[in-house]
Amino acid sequence: MTRHPITNVLSLDEVNLRAKQLRLIIFDVDGVLTDGSLYLSDDGQEIKAFFSLDGHGMKMLKRSGVELAIITARNSQLMVHRARNLGVTHLYQGAEDKLAAYQHLLAELEIAPEHIAYMGDDVVDLPVMRRCALAITVPSAPDIVKEHAHYITALPGGRGAVREVCELIMRAQGTWEAQLAPYLK
Repeated sequence: MTRHPITNVLSLDEVNLRAKQLRLIIFDVDGVLTDGSLYLSDDGQEIKAFFSLDGHGMKMLKRSGVELAIITARNSQLMVHRARNLGVTHLYQGAEDKLAAYQHLLAELEIAPEHIAYMGDDVVDLPVMRRCALAITVPSAPDIVKEHAHYITALPGGRGAVREVCELIMRAQGTWEAQLAPYLK
């Protein structure tokens, strides 16, 4: 296997500058909101495990004023329930062409790419990652995805990577302390 240099990773200062401008973050599901494992029952039902700290980070980020969206190539009623629980109103399932879903979302929300972050972990995420202000991936992503990422999380997908990014954005935007305040009374 040929190792490619990770060329697009930005300094933390540049990541923070871009994060400060964000109005929307879009998440992939498998490998980002989950650890990428797919559990299938005998009757074909799909089961996923989500990390509660990631979910609470998403809720805090949304309360801080950053809109949340999910684009996934898979379809499951489970994701409808999870999105509703997280307050995510922009859920695109069965999005084999994630770029088309991304473009629809931009038009619907009237947000320019320089105000958008995308967090994905595989080659199907590259078309969107290459067209947003802050492309984020996880340590287990293939090298080609890491090459196009501006930021690679320290924590793994489904085990704190999403929370790491949510906190990074809130800190960059100066909203982290306000989100913590209710818990520090």
